[in-house]
Amino acid sequence: MNASLQSVPTITATEQDALDRLAQAAHGRPFEWLGPHEHSDHIMVRIMAPGAEGVDLVDHTGKRLACAEYASEGIFRACLPKHTPYQLKILWPGDIEQITEDAYRFDPWPGEMDIYLFGEGRHRELTHVFGAVETEIDGVAGVRFTLWAPNAHRVSLVGEFNQWDGRRHPMMKHESCGMWAIFVPHLRPGARYRFELLDANYQVRTKVDPLARESGATHEVVSIVASNEPFRWHDNAWMARRAKRSMRTSPLSIYELHPLSWQRGEDGRFVDWDELSSRLIPWVADLGFTHIELMPITEHPFVGSWGYQPIGLFSPMSRMGSPESLSRFIDACHASGIGVIVDWVPAHFPADEYGLVQFDGTALFEHADPREGFHPDWNTLIYNVGRHEVRGFLIASALEWLERFHIDGLRVDAVASMLYRDYSREDDQWVPNRYGGRENLEVIDFLRELNDTVAERCSGVMMIAEESTAWPGVTAPTATGGLGFTFKWNMGWMHDTLSYMERDPFFRRHHHHELTFGLQYAFSENFVLPLSHDEVVHGKGSLLNKLPGDESLKLAGLRAYLAFMWAHPGKKLLFMGAELGQLKEWNHDLELEWNRLDEPGPKGLLRTLADLNRIYVSDPALHVRDADPGGFVWLVGDDTENSVLAFLRKAEPGKAPLLVVCNFAPVERPAYRIGVPIASLWFEVFNSDSELYNGSNIGNGGWVQARAEPSHGQPASLQLTLPPMSTLYLRQGDWPS
Repeated sequence: MNASLQSVPTITATEQDALDRLAQAAHGRPFEWLGPHEHSDHIMVRIMAPGAEGVDLVDHTGKRLACAEYASEGIFRACLPKHTPYQLKILWPGDIEQITEDAYRFDPWPGEMDIYLFGEGRHRELTHVFGAVETEIDGVAGVRFTLWAPNAHRVSLVGEFNQWDGRRHPMMKHESCGMWAIFVPHLRPGARYRFELLDANYQVRTKVDPLARESGATHEVVSIVASNEPFRWHDNAWMARRAKRSMRTSPLSIYELHPLSWQRGEDGRFVDWDELSSRLIPWVADLGFTHIELMPITEHPFVGSWGYQPIGLFSPMSRMGSPESLSRFIDACHASGIGVIVDWVPAHFPADEYGLVQFDGTALFEHADPREGFHPDWNTLIYNVGRHEVRGFLIASALEWLERFHIDGLRVDAVASMLYRDYSREDDQWVPNRYGGRENLEVIDFLRELNDTVAERCSGVMMIAEESTAWPGVTAPTATGGLGFTFKWNMGWMHDTLSYMERDPFFRRHHHHELTFGLQYAFSENFVLPLSHDEVVHGKGSLLNKLPGDESLKLAGLRAYLAFMWAHPGKKLLFMGAELGQLKEWNHDLELEWNRLDEPGPKGLLRTLADLNRIYVSDPALHVRDADPGGFVWLVGDDTENSVLAFLRKAEPGKAPLLVVCNFAPVERPAYRIGVPIASLWFEVFNSDSELYNGSNIGNGGWVQARAEPSHGQPASLQLTLPPMSTLYLRQGDWPS
């Protein structure tokens, strides 16, 4: 029989009901009706094309096989002989013809093992399989879309390619895993899309793709189909060195920045990654930092959240350009010997309607009980990491940044808020664990699995916890009951020492313990000493303006404090702007105070930091034994009256130690005796009061001879001139030959 003459069966009542529901975007099983369906002697083809003026079924040459009849509100029907391949030729208003494949003739599902691993929370490469993935099915190129929404009654793919019409591409549900899928033939990277859900409560919701690898401009709130084309990296040597390096015994000096406000373009616009690369990398390299740390760069709708309320955990923020431009930036950092750390936020997510909140009309990603699922401090939702799919989602996100973008470390935000069920809650506003305690057992399991997975897959990567309590074993191996992080921020050290530095020098003698107490626990974890963005916002003032006195005294105090920090056990982190002696606290809507570079005081501060980083990186005594109490020796820890302290930093046996002396009073201390381990020459290798740094240039003429006169428990001693408000570094050695 000629295909065009194939008779079309009369619509039955059952079919009419299905067609009506499809036309109303209310049918949860569209594949049962749309596309080709075999009968005893023919194929029935139903096409959803609202707004079309006509539909023909054609062969690969464009020859008509059948003219589809209009059936019901945008749905067309046609019959073909069995085993007849076909395409669709759709006539749209304006005499626009579209020849395409029928999306409903393709099986859209990835492999059963992928689906199984997703349900177990053990699929580590989610975006390779799920979300929007360029692929080929039956020899036809296109994009497969998948979405986890088990409680939705209907899910449709909407985008520019279908006029954002939820009737055009309703998706197929996989009942065993609650996932929905569709393959759209001939769709290409760059297509903009969202998902339209008829949720558990029969309400229509529009959501961005939780697994989107690229996002549109923030005000549009759309996902974009990302290309599968791999980025051509040039950092093989960097990655090989990283894999062999032990960061716990290596120098780690981190420059933290908010990339949207470090420096702006003309008219205050955001710079893109390529512009930032050309400006930032030389700046950081000249200052000698080993790494930068980017505040969250995942897609987030509100700039004022600084990225800490993301809606796209797999997608770089669109404000600064494409994912490829971010990769170029990281590649350029590595080429300049600079590592890249990114803040990553698994603790909570915002309640933006396009995001994860009540995703399918139920608490899918969050806890249903607000005592577990709502964060009172930030008005955000808390991930339910006890659910396999959610735990796997978060771990896959971490791996996406580390593996796809060659990120060298993740700083995990707000870990303390995750670990405690009663964090920031009243007594009756939290739910105890199964043993009646406050510890979040599911989070503990999640963090251990996260860190073990990263260690297994990503050689040399750092996992850094922002954890503000005394939780034991944050950086201990998971095999011994720890959480498995590489480092932990030392929030106690930061609070105590800043409290000390903010005081009038006259009263510091009463608070000397704030400088020394940190050594009581300095070796209990592998610490990073953070002077972060949190200390220069919300009325706290800039780092410089925390200090008392006129600007000259403030600058002297900041130079001395930073030198103390750079010599103290623990890795280093400094937030942008401190190096300029920024006067105002950080404002995310403004760039840094670059005009400060015209003044001698900030210029001296810049040189101070560059020299501190140079000494820190080159001298093993300052970094090799950061977590070893044998690498630190107190010499003077109790001179409260003079606000002086002194200590030794030691590398491996046989290597010369570094003597560090701090005078946090604005007066000179002449002939100050300090015990040292050997009677020899001690060379002044750093003096924060040097004229090089715009100081008063008081010091010791470059060297001091120690005598065999015991002091401070040491067999020898030396007499030093301590400049006012200063820190000195001295290294034992002989005259150069």
